[in-house]
Amino acid sequence: MRIFMFVSQSKDDLHAFAGDEAGSKLPAKFGPWGLTGTLQSRQAPPHNFSRRTIEQAISSEGFQLWRTKSKN
Repeated sequence: MRIFMFVSQSKDDLHAFAGDEAGSKLPAKFGPWGLTGTLQSRQAPPHNFSRRTIEQAISSEGFQLWRTKSKN
């Protein structure tokens, strides 16, 4: 499964993984969403996230959200 990575353009620290390049299932309330990259089927996700957990969330919910820590 290819995984597409997005960043919320309304919340700086909010990111998402999705199963399609358009991010069609991402929550609109945090949009618009900008595509930031693609993970190929055997490529490891950033920050040591579990690829299996991400794929399960995409299968059941259509996406997985994650936040970056504040730099303050």
